[in-house]
Amino acid sequence: MTTGDAPAPAAPVALYVHVPFCRSLCPYCDFVVVAGAAAVGPRSRVSSYLRAVAAELDLRADALDTAFGGPGSDARPALETVYVGGGTPSLLPAGAMAALLDQIRARFGLAPGAEVTLEANPGPDDRGDLAGLARAGITRISIGAQSLQPAELRALGRRHRPADVADAVAGAREAGIASVSIDLLYDVPGQTLASWTETLEAALALGPDHVSAYALTLDDPEAEGLTGPSGDHLPTPPGARRWREAARAAQDEDRAAGAYGLADAMLEASGYPWYELSNWARPGHQSRHNLVYWERRPYAAVGPGAHSFDGAMRQWNAAPLDAWMAALVSASGGIAPTMPPGGAESLDAATAETEALFLGLRLARGVPRNAVLSRIDAFAWAAEHGLIEDGPGERVRLTLRGRLLSNELFARIV
Repeated sequence: MTTGDAPAPAAPVALYVHVPFCRSLCPYCDFVVVAGAAAVGPRSRVSSYLRAVAAELDLRADALDTAFGGPGSDARPALETVYVGGGTPSLLPAGAMAALLDQIRARFGLAPGAEVTLEANPGPDDRGDLAGLARAGITRISIGAQSLQPAELRALGRRHRPADVADAVAGAREAGIASVSIDLLYDVPGQTLASWTETLEAALALGPDHVSAYALTLDDPEAEGLTGPSGDHLPTPPGARRWREAARAAQDEDRAAGAYGLADAMLEASGYPWYELSNWARPGHQSRHNLVYWERRPYAAVGPGAHSFDGAMRQWNAAPLDAWMAALVSASGGIAPTMPPGGAESLDAATAETEALFLGLRLARGVPRNAVLSRIDAFAWAAEHGLIEDGPGERVRLTLRGRLLSNELFARIV
């Protein structure tokens, strides 16, 4: 364990904006989402959300101005990345996205060539005005395909068809969006290795620049203590809880491991080397924003349930939309905005060192060899079981077997 000084705070190099609206709620989703009439139609809360997120951006920028100086000063670099996630942020009008990015540029700074990512669902009524979004400043799009099998999409509660994914990729290309990513899920209800192979083949045929493949994870945020007035998750609805119980019973660890190995082999052979446990990309198309997280660089965040990190402290907004909006937007207009409710935790030097190890091991480049000395027993066990190997430049990285068993190694590191 390190006994050094606690980490020092630093200004963010990235910004995450959480847009919590979806047309419908998928039963496996644990993100902070409000669906239905709150998202679309005459009772939509999108306009109120946009006022609130603009207020939070100003509050966060004011605090950074005080702590580090204005954007572009020596201690306050312009943002390298912005990530607009959700929810379904592609539901936002292109004009609203342009105004949002203009405010970010003015209050936080945006470096030349900055990566600006938007998450989008691929259905025709979800993907939004891609050309308008590109004009607003979106440079990268992450399309939530999840599967390219009709039966699996129905089982997951998704509203789109496989053909919609192809249309979304084509639309993004036509709009001039420079980098296109596809998200996929494995170990889902009804999936086989054969159907997973077909999904991978169909995804590769679309020629994306980046592919994320995640095992379907069915956690219980209430049991983990993540809900409540200051929690960063919403309670799981009863119907979704029942769906998860049935889906969890049908999952299979060996099949999931086979699906991961298959994805890694097919993507690597097609020119998409892995760079993080769940992510593969063509050269030059790695997610620069997500790399900020894995490299433990500082980032700011706004929106309900959003997390920020300044190198010394993690902070989060509480998930409930009403409480978040109430702090930021006064119904009468006579009350000044205040920071929304949430929580925070400070990190000591030992925690920072541990996080750097297991986050670094998520990456294909691994960690410096001398970084493993503080956990020599854990890494000796990993070497004995074929979980790690030598990498270039005096580094240690996970093998394929190590990636499959990474959680066991991480538990020993902690």
